[in-house]
Amino acid sequence: MNVALPYQLLADIVLCLHLAFVAFVVLGLVAIVAGNLRGWRWVNSYWFRATHIAAICAVVMESWLDYVCPLTTIEMWLRAKAQTTTYAGSFIEHWFQTILFYSAPPWVFALAYTAFGVAVAAAWWYFPPVSGRRAKTTND
Repeated sequence: MNVALPYQLLADIVLCLHLAFVAFVVLGLVAIVAGNLRGWRWVNSYWFRATHIAAICAVVMESWLDYVCPLTTIEMWLRAKAQTTTYAGSFIEHWFQTILFYSAPPWVFALAYTAFGVAVAAAWWYFPPVSGRRAKTTND
């Protein structure tokens, strides 16, 4: 059995988790805005909203502090253990990395993440989350 295979598989799993995190941040904002316009109560759940804003805050802080995402660090470590080159390999690896990683100066990403964070904060203010107790007593 190839010793590198488990590391390669784990790296692909981390990459999928990374993509899921990105999707949660991006699609979460879409769900919050669309859900409020359509009357979906779940999009204002305090836990969903708190998790969502915490996620984008982490991304914004990483970009401001020039800190490499822990998921990227773990993935690259696993790929090194698998003795594979970065961003080469399986189908999943190739396409997910193409979707997640772009070539641009760091300030472009910091600006984009900050703008998105401001949009999430604006949605928090415009469509405030509802605590569990308040959500149960609200009549729609």
